Amino acid sequence: MKAPTLENNRVKLSLIDLSNFKQLQTIAQEKDLIHYSPSDISTPDKLRDYVQVAVDGYYHKSIIPFIIYDKEKQAYAGSTRFGLINWKNKVLHIGWTWIGHKFQGTGLNKNIKFLMLQYAFETLEFEKVEFRIDERNQKSRRAVEKLGAKLEGILRKDTVMKDGFRRSTCCYGILKEEWPTIKEVLSKNIDF
Repeated sequence: MKAPTLENNRVKLSLIDLSNFKQLQTIAQEKDLIHYSPSDISTPDKLRDYVQVAVDGYYHKSIIPFIIYDKEKQAYAGSTRFGLINWKNKVLHIGWTWIGHKFQGTGLNKNIKFLMLQYAFETLEFEKVEFRIDERNQKSRRAVEKLGAKLEGILRKDTVMKDGFRRSTCCYGILKEEWPTIKEVLSKNIDF
């Protein structure tokens, strides 16, 4: 599997690996950056382990992990990935997304998600894209709802967090047949 580079005028997504993840060490240590995630990237070693899991998943064809470069700010901004890729059923998840605080609310994330959705539906020709979000994470829930994703259900207390709390996970989805309409709406706010 060859990793794609996804890019427009605003952002470039390229494969994250053990040769480039250090570009994110400062951002990864920002306070409350991934508060709603069961992952831990708070130290250089934990960030390396996080990336190693993604790299291993890439070689097993279940993950395509990206490092995010913000072309407007000319800086690395964070990470995202396709995960839980089910090649047989043509379903994958977009998630594990974190961007530094100074990049949030700038339109960067919308550009990232647009490129990823476009690749999933138009290049991979997948049938469905899913997003899994902590029920408490209202900011991320609003963001995927603005993309046009539909809430499909809530998995109650299904994930143990770093502090031992059992979170409930909201499951959102976009179907292939919904993509043309969503693409048209999103295209009005994307930097091609």
